[in-house]
Amino acid sequence: MSMNHLAEKQKKHSPAGNDIPDEWFKPKEKNESDSEKVVRPSLSYWQDAWRRLLKNKLAIGGLVFLILLTFMAIFGPMFSPYSVSESVRANQNQPPSLSHWFGTDNLGRDVFTRTWYGARISLFVGLMAALIDFFIGVIYGGIAGYKGGRTDNVMMRIIEILYGLPYLLVVILLLVVMGPSLMTIIIALTVTGWVGMARIVRGQVMQIKNYEFVLASKSFGTKTSRIIRKNLLPNTMGPIIVQMTLTVPTAIFAEAFLSFLGLGIQSPYASWGVMANDALGTILSGHWWRLFFPAFFISATMFAFNVLGDGLQDALDPKLRR
Repeated sequence: MSMNHLAEKQKKHSPAGNDIPDEWFKPKEKNESDSEKVVRPSLSYWQDAWRRLLKNKLAIGGLVFLILLTFMAIFGPMFSPYSVSESVRANQNQPPSLSHWFGTDNLGRDVFTRTWYGARISLFVGLMAALIDFFIGVIYGGIAGYKGGRTDNVMMRIIEILYGLPYLLVVILLLVVMGPSLMTIIIALTVTGWVGMARIVRGQVMQIKNYEFVLASKSFGTKTSRIIRKNLLPNTMGPIIVQMTLTVPTAIFAEAFLSFLGLGIQSPYASWGVMANDALGTILSGHWWRLFFPAFFISATMFAFNVLGDGLQDALDPKLRR
């Protein structure tokens, strides 16, 4: 099509066959209210992290499982008419049924009730170990990373010494001195358990302490404790939360392992490790339910915490924020 033909066609469709009128190209009227309108809602760091966590279906599944587990650990025994130590000889090694949902053990005790009492102990040990690691590790690592120099060298040498102590040796020595109990297990888990948290906090603080807002606080004469509490710790909470999430399953497995060896919770108290130890000799006799339920909940709880920790690590990573 030639240029002359295009010009003739344009004149045909334009008013009066003339050029395109100027009113067709009037600028859009400005509206003051539109200038204040936000196209995309502003999200804080934690809101954006929660939005990204919701997209991780596996992590959300782990979170839902842990919520249900906590609910059953608190209220589960109320759904059973049997107590944790009630022994009925006539009900020895009964398979799962309507009267005993998870079956019974060799003493006629209800496995359903004992499983949820074991969940209480396992979750308590895991959460207490994580909280103690949090307080000791954050304070120790924060001071070492902020001070630096000789103070940091001395504090890190102490961490290396504690890290080199054999774990089982520490547990056995504590059991000999204090006796087997729940408190002994928690102390044994936290004697050296806070070392990993301290290392993570130290590394984060050493990186953040050279940022401009921290240097500005120093120039105004702010106290060291306030700088650590107000400026440094809030910016390291992401890795700290992830480390706490991964500490809980480690402590749960350690408690189950020690109880399985007979070094932890003692009968008649219920623990997943104690239940697994009691059921170990019944595998060949066909009483599978006695080992299946404690082993299943140990594995499922550790898996749920691990996938939740991985999801939080991705959600709290500022590099992935959009």
